[in-house]
Amino acid sequence: MYGKDINDPNSYIEQAHVAFEYAARYGSNASVNSSLLSVDPTLLWTGEPINVVKKGLGLISYIECDNERDKWWKGVKAYQNCYQYAANLSAFYDGNKNTMGPGVGVKNADPNMQVVIGGLCSGDPTYVHGMVQWCIEHRGYKADGTVNLCWDVINYHFYSNDGVSGGNASVGVAPELSSTMSLAQGYLKIAHQYANDQPVWVTESGYDLNPGSPQRAPAIGSKTAQQVEGDWILRTSLLYARAGIQRVFFYEAQDDNPTVSIQYASSGLLNPDQTRRPATDYLYQTNKLFGNFNYVKTLNSNPIVDQYQDAGQQMYMLVVPDQVGRTATYSLNMGSADSAYVYNPKIGSNDMTVNKVKLSGGTLSVNVTETPTFVVPSGSTALALNVVKTATALTTNAATSLNTINVYPNPTAKLATVAFTNTSTSPVTIKVTDVNMNKTYKTYSFAKNGESFSNTIDVSNVPMGVCIIQVLQGDQSIMRKVIKTM
Repeated sequence: MYGKDINDPNSYIEQAHVAFEYAARYGSNASVNSSLLSVDPTLLWTGEPINVVKKGLGLISYIECDNERDKWWKGVKAYQNCYQYAANLSAFYDGNKNTMGPGVGVKNADPNMQVVIGGLCSGDPTYVHGMVQWCIEHRGYKADGTVNLCWDVINYHFYSNDGVSGGNASVGVAPELSSTMSLAQGYLKIAHQYANDQPVWVTESGYDLNPGSPQRAPAIGSKTAQQVEGDWILRTSLLYARAGIQRVFFYEAQDDNPTVSIQYASSGLLNPDQTRRPATDYLYQTNKLFGNFNYVKTLNSNPIVDQYQDAGQQMYMLVVPDQVGRTATYSLNMGSADSAYVYNPKIGSNDMTVNKVKLSGGTLSVNVTETPTFVVPSGSTALALNVVKTATALTTNAATSLNTINVYPNPTAKLATVAFTNTSTSPVTIKVTDVNMNKTYKTYSFAKNGESFSNTIDVSNVPMGVCIIQVLQGDQSIMRKVIKTM
């Protein structure tokens, strides 16, 4: 509140109390002391249900403490330096190590809820280093010798444009041609050296479409601005996977106001009628086919050739890291494979185009463009998704496949929802196993009467770490890795 000392954790008692109430209601801990919770029972409009105390609803797994507290452009009354924000977080996290009384702090309501740094915007990774130093001085060390930090996830915002190296931005820039990678590496280095290798997120990124915006994606050659935006947003995702960033979020779902040239006002991923723009088609298709794959290594830098893997299956991503419409040819050696499936994103579709190509000596000559191409070797290894065997079957089986499966939240401490859509009405079996699939913790059986399937399973009996959620329907089987916390 105005007039309090922003260097003192106790000054943030009101926000820290709200954090406790929020975590208690929407988190996973149903055993919170109800006497510490309160709601406003006032009737606000006719027919409104009276608000009552609830707890352990299991709806929220992560919570941010404020947003862009390092914003410099609004002056000292809106800015917190790294030490002041660390003090703020210490109150928010656990009531400054439980010194601020009962009913205060996220962790005191739900120890499983993850506290995320409010997205930093200054592009200065050393801000986090300063926060760590505050924790060393004021919170000390844990029994295992690590710093007793008051957050669980490092988080920053970054938009790629021609002004990030100094000066005012005038146009967006392809992610590989700006400081996107170097900044990610800076935050990851800080996380490794000082913050126990905490996850690093980027929770704001994207491009505008208004031709006057300094954050716009421009038309390039025969590609429209929307097509270029699609290329750059998908490439941003892949760049962050290459760097080691755990999650990237794009701002925003729909345009704030596409008629104005202010940055971020026309950065929506959806059209006004809720249909997908090219960028969203690309993200949807890539996640549908390769959402379970993890980055392994980069084989070539120009064009970029990245190798991914999922349960032993290889996948390669190839792209020209430019913004002038350039193409290149690359000879991709896939060892003993006798053929390969070549996937290319397709605007206005749920699926990429796919072609099966016979290989000569395990090598494929790939025409690489500024739109990513994905290649999955076949013959010596199983096809990536264990669902289709030929390009024809890919089209035939799409309606009944399990490709759209989603498991959330991930990580989770207790409950996970398994959801997918297909036309099959065959019963669904869900198995929860260890990561090696040697031990089954629980098996669920569900009926499926329509196209949409959504059911919640309990993983609370699974040890902390990575487990496997295996979904079986008919002759299909697909797996998802889930991180079990606590």
